[in-house]
Amino acid sequence: MDQLFFHPRVVHLPLALSMLMPLIGGGIVFAYFRGWFDRRVWVIVCLLQALLVGSGLVAMKTGEADQEQVAQAVAERHIESHEEAAEVFLWASALVLALMVLPLGLSEGDIRNALLIFACVGSAAGALLGYRTGDAGGRLVYEHGAASVHVNAAASSSDNRVQALEEYEEDADSHE
Repeated sequence: MDQLFFHPRVVHLPLALSMLMPLIGGGIVFAYFRGWFDRRVWVIVCLLQALLVGSGLVAMKTGEADQEQVAQAVAERHIESHEEAAEVFLWASALVLALMVLPLGLSEGDIRNALLIFACVGSAAGALLGYRTGDAGGRLVYEHGAASVHVNAAASSSDNRVQALEEYEEDADSHE
C-alpha cells in the first residue's frame, strides 16, 4: 500500500523549500550585509537549495511513475500541464542553485554582492514556479480526480473502501 502514495509524500519537501528559500536566503543576505554573519553561512542556503533540487528530481521521477495510472482517470492535457510546470520549476531551481554557488568562489566585492541579491530574487521566482506546480498538482487531485486511481486500487485489493482505509491506517501505525 505504501508505494501507492509515494509521489504525494515526496512532493511536499521541494514545494515547502521553494516557499522558504526566499525568506532564508534573504534573511541570511540581510544579516551578512549587516555584518552579523560570516560569508560562510551562505553554504547553508546552498545546501538547502541543493536539497530542493534533489527532492524535486525525486518528486518528478515518482510522478512519472504514477503518470500511466493517473492517465486512466484524468485527461492527458491536465497531466501535461502539471508535468510542464514541474519541469520549469526544477530547471529554474537548478539555475538558482548555480547562482547561489557562484558567490562562494568570489572574494568580497560588488559582483559577489550582486550575485547574492540575484540568487535571492531567483529564489523568489522559484517560489512562484513552485506554487504554480503545486497548484497544477492540486487541481489534478481535487478537481480532476487523480486520487481516485489510488483509492480504487486500494479498494480493489480489499473487500471495500473502509477496509482498505483501515489497512492503510494499520500500516501507517506500524511504521511509527
